[in-house]
Amino acid sequence: MRILLDECLPARLRGEIIGHDVRTVRQMKWLGAKNGRLLKLISDSGEFDVFLTMDKNLPLQQEIAGLSFAIIILRAKSNRFEDTQPLISEVIQHLPKARRGHVTVVGSIRPR
Repeated sequence: MRILLDECLPARLRGEIIGHDVRTVRQMKWLGAKNGRLLKLISDSGEFDVFLTMDKNLPLQQEIAGLSFAIIILRAKSNRFEDTQPLISEVIQHLPKARRGHVTVVGSIRPR
């Protein structure tokens, strides 16, 4: 599966998503693109099956239904590697079920 990591996520997560082609927004030279423009860039590129982000407001602010890729939103205490990495096994479990134009939320914010 071809996955794009949002710029708000640590690039180190790339190495945790074994068996998939994972790239970052930085690698695509899309840094700083606002949500609507970023979603259009992803869609127009045709290069990705899943967009992985922490932006919980994305589905409230953007039209998701017509997108050519799925969105997985991580819910963690912070976007630090130590907080997001434990969710990757759950992300990998959801990848085969990820459907374009749909959002999946993985994890929850729990106190330490």
